[in-house]
Amino acid sequence: MAQIDESKVSRWDRHGREHVVRVRRAGVRRTIECDTCGWRKGARFLPRLTRALKAADHLAEAHQATVDPARGRSGEERR
Repeated sequence: MAQIDESKVSRWDRHGREHVVRVRRAGVRRTIECDTCGWRKGARFLPRLTRALKAADHLAEAHQATVDPARGRSGEERR
């Protein structure tokens, strides 16, 4: 089974701009990094869900990006 080396959390702000935070893995080290502003945080021992929540929190607080692209703007699931 192949290992995943990178995942991402993306959100849109109210102006329709996409902001992305990537979680990169190199061995046991994990880094959460924002593509928009360059913010970085080490995440060595955090579970996957906690890392995703930290990424989403950064997007909401720093960029007011809260709309999940996997859902419609009204909050309904895309089909």
